[in-house]
Amino acid sequence: MKKTPPHICKPSLQLPDDTLYDLADLFKVFGDSTRLRILCALFNCEQCVQHIADELGMTHSAISHQLRFLKQNKLVKSRRSGKTVFYSLADGHVKRIFNQGLEHIQEGL
Repeated sequence: MKKTPPHICKPSLQLPDDTLYDLADLFKVFGDSTRLRILCALFNCEQCVQHIADELGMTHSAISHQLRFLKQNKLVKSRRSGKTVFYSLADGHVKRIFNQGLEHIQEGL
């Protein structure tokens, strides 16, 4: 009788607690539909707060609050042109994280 070899698995991924907390915080940022809508608005071009607010049908204040949170978490960046501040995605990682999540939830559809 032939024995099947035991399942061989690589050791578990071990991360320091601080790294795990930071990763959990990053995923919390993606856990708000308003923030996701703002990221979607910034997918193809930079925009000012008022344009985002108009596009999403929200107040300037609500958008500014969420943009501040997204910027603190390094998902968006800003640049000033005169009195206007323009926001854009911080880098390509943001789109990839978003797209990976979207692909995952659409798998079962």
